[in-house]
Amino acid sequence: MKNSLVHFFNSNLSGDRALWALVALLAIFSFIPVYSASSNLAYLNGGDGNTISYLIKHFIHLFMGFVIIFAVHKIPFRYFRGISILMLPITVILLILTLMKGTTIDGSYASRWITIPVVNMSFQTSSFAAVVLMIYVARYLSKITDKKVSFKETIWPLWLPVLLITGLIFPANFSTAAILFSMVVLLAFLGGYPLKYCGYIVGSTVLIASLFVLTSMAFPDLMPNRVNTWTSRIESFVGDESNEEQYQVEKAKIAIATGGVSGNGIGKSVQRNFLPQSSSDFIYAIIIEETGLIGGFFVIIIYLFILLRIAIIFTKKESVYAKLLVAAVGLPIIFQAFINIGVAVNLFPVTGQTLPLISSGGSSIWMTCVGIGIILSVSTKNSEDYSSKELEYKDEEQENPLDVLSQTL
Repeated sequence: MKNSLVHFFNSNLSGDRALWALVALLAIFSFIPVYSASSNLAYLNGGDGNTISYLIKHFIHLFMGFVIIFAVHKIPFRYFRGISILMLPITVILLILTLMKGTTIDGSYASRWITIPVVNMSFQTSSFAAVVLMIYVARYLSKITDKKVSFKETIWPLWLPVLLITGLIFPANFSTAAILFSMVVLLAFLGGYPLKYCGYIVGSTVLIASLFVLTSMAFPDLMPNRVNTWTSRIESFVGDESNEEQYQVEKAKIAIATGGVSGNGIGKSVQRNFLPQSSSDFIYAIIIEETGLIGGFFVIIIYLFILLRIAIIFTKKESVYAKLLVAAVGLPIIFQAFINIGVAVNLFPVTGQTLPLISSGGSSIWMTCVGIGIILSVSTKNSEDYSSKELEYKDEEQENPLDVLSQTL
């Protein structure tokens, strides 16, 4: 039995084995805090307090996530160039539908989710949009490597899609839009895009966002947005205002303070009953309350090891596109993790970002798994690791249709 399992894994799982192990370790560990932290949700809306259903739901999300990793890592990474082109307009349509008909979940009053009628399942479109956009940007930057480009000629193919997608996310989810835009700028820097051009687009975007906020505050009924929520979170972070965000932060501080070095024990969290988002946004505070600094440092170390594996894969690849693709889907995962941890310990204002592969929630887990699958696809030893010029300018008859389409566009 043992030999057959080893043979199955060796013959079917390719790519960086250490990354596979780290992702699996995080997923297994996540059952402990999710099971414990879901108790407050189990009593909402007349529930009987049974957390087993939440544990099963989390298991299904993770199981589907690993199916996604397996499927994606079998796709040669060069195909994602064409896929990003095809998915970009679909992403824009989904974001528009989300703004128009989006739903709210678990008390999160923002149009971030759309419901899929066939399976009656909610899906957060911004998570999907972030992955598609980052892959698209990696593709474009790999095409202009070693080329001298002007800022004007990059506005249409690069910055217009970026501003369109982040602009559609911005009204309902400022933190995701800001993080996504920051990751795009970082990727542009890594891809050799001129730094002064990055400054142009950052300055222009800050100006546009400021005008939107001021207009929304002056005319609150003009269009649905969460400007009041953003300002409230910032005010509670820098001041002593009493509101829901400050309440959550205080409860998170209490959870961390009472956890100590070794924690109160698994399943013995008290603050899980008071933190509204204990199984998602503030799950790190519950981890420390129950497992102490030992558990908290364990989680941080795992994410740092994942970052190390991403960096190793990045440096080993000769193809510029392969390098940028790994950075495009890998860095946002780590960045989001430390944003979530920073919010829990009150280093950042409340953002609503989940802890990748640990927090409950299907959309976040699945999109993280798409990113992991792509990284594993790039790290596969027998992947065709063309140089950037070979990858971008091969004869059309030698390319697959998706590559031809991506070059044409």
